[in-house]
Amino acid sequence: MAKEKQNRIFTDYLIIGSGLAGCTAALEAAKHGKVLMVTKARAEDCNTRYAQGGIACVMSEDDDSFEAHVQDTLVAGAGLCKVDAVRAIVKAGPERILNLQKLGCHFTLQKEVTPEVSAAQGNEFHLGREGGHSARRILHSGDITGREVSDVLLARCRENANITILENHLAVDLISTRHIEWQGDNVCLGAYVMDTATSRIDTIIAKYTFLATGGAGKVYLCTCNPDVACGDGVAMAYRASAEISNMEFYQFHPTILFHPHAKSFLISEAVRGEGAVLKIKKGNDYVPFMDKYHKLASLAPRDIVARAIDNELKRTGQECAWLDIRHKSEEFLKARFPNIFAECLKFGINMAKDLIPVVPAAHYCCGGVRTDVNGVTSVANLYAIGECGCTGLHGANRLASNSLLEAMVVANFAVQHAVSHKDEPHCGITPEMIPDWESGNAVDSDEQIVITHNWDEIRRLMWDYVGIVRSNKRLERAKSRIRMIRKEIEKYYWNFLLTPDLVELRNLASVAEMIIDAAAARQESRGLHYNLDHLPAADPSSQGKDSVLRMPQKFELRFQ
Repeated sequence: MAKEKQNRIFTDYLIIGSGLAGCTAALEAAKHGKVLMVTKARAEDCNTRYAQGGIACVMSEDDDSFEAHVQDTLVAGAGLCKVDAVRAIVKAGPERILNLQKLGCHFTLQKEVTPEVSAAQGNEFHLGREGGHSARRILHSGDITGREVSDVLLARCRENANITILENHLAVDLISTRHIEWQGDNVCLGAYVMDTATSRIDTIIAKYTFLATGGAGKVYLCTCNPDVACGDGVAMAYRASAEISNMEFYQFHPTILFHPHAKSFLISEAVRGEGAVLKIKKGNDYVPFMDKYHKLASLAPRDIVARAIDNELKRTGQECAWLDIRHKSEEFLKARFPNIFAECLKFGINMAKDLIPVVPAAHYCCGGVRTDVNGVTSVANLYAIGECGCTGLHGANRLASNSLLEAMVVANFAVQHAVSHKDEPHCGITPEMIPDWESGNAVDSDEQIVITHNWDEIRRLMWDYVGIVRSNKRLERAKSRIRMIRKEIEKYYWNFLLTPDLVELRNLASVAEMIIDAAAARQESRGLHYNLDHLPAADPSSQGKDSVLRMPQKFELRFQ
């Protein structure tokens, strides 16, 4: 990969992010040119690594069907799924699973969980079931599926001579024709990327740019996302004038381990898939409560379960709900959930003997940069894949374990789309027309407390006012405060030299305002968006309308 002059890097494919979507795109794109993958921390630090449940995929239609998976997805999505996208992604799943196996990924087999099965059955996949699914169709690697997939794909990327990985490099902003004197279409030309060790900002020019930056869970006070999940990709795309869709639909995972010394450890929905029952304390006893809320009880879709727990805790004044899987043997639980069992045991909880204390926490952003099923955005040569994109698969509520499926399928589709258009005429922009990053009159900051304070305030106001249950007044309060915070951040941004914390704070505030604006604009309760002042859609399966946000005015970069 040629570096023609200081701070300028040229590549065929720029991939921002190192999770399942980013690695899949990198490995596919490497067959067609030079790939540069940038990731703001270690490559292993991504949402994919924390995925426990698995990958929803129909590998055989003997006991299941693609259409059943499609229908389950549509029901969970509450009328906002794009049916064609759902079908395309569901049907493309098996090929991607086989590709993962060829790369070295191992998925749990029946004989590894239930050794007594026949030899023929033993070599079949052990399939899990999760909320909203009508059948067992979740392929998994124990209860650390994400770690298995991440480790294998990163190893393959590191072995590939066409792939360069820049760790500890934070994308600051996309470079697009919107930011230069250009009258033609809006085209992405690459990105400005900070080396976090030196604070130097490089100009990376690419034929195609792929956002694979993951989620935005850190916008909320309580989340099971890693610290890197700040919504960077969505914020950068917004500033580049890409369309953003359905940000009001933020999924809260119902069951995060509730313990003072546990940092946001997720108790997989697969535990309920194996028969665990949600309970609330009543006197000296613990009683099930989910049957009051949904016919599938503890296996209801996540939005319903999270709201039910939230309601029960507010109704009873209790701190947490409880998950009961004591009817399963310790031997089975250790085989099926080795990581969860061991983690709970660290905190004195034996899943086979004890109830597991749980609470909801921010988990997954169903909205994002608006794309088609190929990850194509409204900005030419810019693709958004994985959680930061919004293909229409999830609609108003993601069906469990559809996220890893979407990440690997759409990443593959996106690269094939880029390759099929590689011979089209370039937009006409030459490298000489692209300015390098300049800091202007900015100086080092002596007021870091501004970043810490605003970071904390954003996360708390989002949790209190824009959480599982919302109201018009709460959203008004949130909007008023986020507007003031963003003004403070923008002033700080222009006065002081960039730091990684400032870049992330700015992105976090931008994403928070998008969620608030989209929530305020939706005049109904649907899926994950529940507003006490708006009734649910009369027919939740009826086709609803997407919310769409666009950058309202010209955005200025440092070089101007």
